[in-house]
Amino acid sequence: MSTWAVLAAAGRGERLGGDRPKAFMGLGERVLLAESLERLEASGWIDAIVVVVPEEWEEPAILLAEELNAGKVSSAVAGGASRADSVRAGVAEIPDDALIALVHDAARPILPEEVIGRVLGGLGEDWDGVVAGLPLADTVKRVDPHGRVAETVDRAGLYAIQTPQAFPVATLRDALLRGGDASDCAGLVEAAGGRIRVIEGDPRLVKITTTADLAFVETLLANE
Repeated sequence: MSTWAVLAAAGRGERLGGDRPKAFMGLGERVLLAESLERLEASGWIDAIVVVVPEEWEEPAILLAEELNAGKVSSAVAGGASRADSVRAGVAEIPDDALIALVHDAARPILPEEVIGRVLGGLGEDWDGVVAGLPLADTVKRVDPHGRVAETVDRAGLYAIQTPQAFPVATLRDALLRGGDASDCAGLVEAAGGRIRVIEGDPRLVKITTTADLAFVETLLANE
């Protein structure tokens, strides 16, 4: 059995500002991409890694992998215009005889080994994919374009979905080939009729979107 990780790091990160893509911005004393890449390299669950970065950043990604002694990195490829396009480019690098694809966003740099294990261990029993998630704790309201509350949504059964997400390679490849776009890979598999299971995520899997997120993750890392 072989498990390949696709590390999605092709976001431009406009809301962070800066003169480089999000994955290559500073996080502590190194770039953001290094954190999740090093954790995937160290994971006993992962056999190989494909890194997906913005066009013309493939060589810096390979140099980073060499600096980290990340020997599991098979290739670094350019992403596309959408997240689905980027994941599609990464999955295209996975050999046909691989069984499982684990997709993770580099924008969630703190990737606990136990979450990787829970996601991969959750596959089976006819599930087409497993995603990490946390139940919503806050009150949820649907708001119209003018800022008026249109509806208070019952949060029972609502989850905030994270990465990593795991799928049989053939299932994910088929969903990607169907085209379309979604905010996560599970959405594409769902659209193709797949059954998705949600397992316990982790509060440390914060997605970095703003400079405040970056500062918060730096604090979490300092306290690890």
